[in-house]
Amino acid sequence: MSISFKAILSNIEARTIIKLPMNSSEKLPSRGMIMVQGTMNGVSFIAPLEPDGKGSHWFELSDILLNETRVTLGQIVNVDLEPVNEWIEPEIPEDIMDGILKSGLMSQWDSLTTKARWEWLRWIRSTNNAATREKRINVACSKLQKGDRRPCCFDATRCTVADVSKSGVLLD
Repeated sequence: MSISFKAILSNIEARTIIKLPMNSSEKLPSRGMIMVQGTMNGVSFIAPLEPDGKGSHWFELSDILLNETRVTLGQIVNVDLEPVNEWIEPEIPEDIMDGILKSGLMSQWDSLTTKARWEWLRWIRSTNNAATREKRINVACSKLQKGDRRPCCFDATRCTVADVSKSGVLLD
C-alpha cells in the first residue's frame, strides 16, 4: 500500500519535520508508531512515523535526507511512503543504556524485538521531567529483570518526543 501526498517542510525546535495530512495518515494500519520506507522528491528513506497525538503522524528528516533532496523549510515536497515490517534500530540515549548496562540487562535487552526496544524508548522519553525519566528507566530495568518484554499502560497514539510535544500532542 503506497501513500502519496504533498507536504510543507516545517520545524519544531531544532527538528525539521513533515506532518502527514490526516487523509494520508488514516491509510496507515495503526495510530501508533509505524516504520515506513519511501521517497521524498525521489530520494529514498526509511523512518519511524511518530503519532502526533491528534490522530495523524509526523517524521523528522535526517540531515542526510535534507542534503540529498536539497530542500529547505517552507518548501513543498512530494512524499511517497509505505509501511514496512522491518524496524530500524532506535538510537538509545546514554542514560537509558547506562541503566541497562548497570543492571546487567544487556542480554535481555538484546533479546527483545526492535519494535519492543522502540516501545521502551518511547515510554521512557515521553516526559520532560528528569525525575520521572529516571524513575521510568529504573522501572524499565526492574520490569526487564522480571522478564517483561514490553512496557504497559501508555497511550501509544500520543507523541512521545518530549521536546516537540506537550501532553503527548505535537506542538504547532
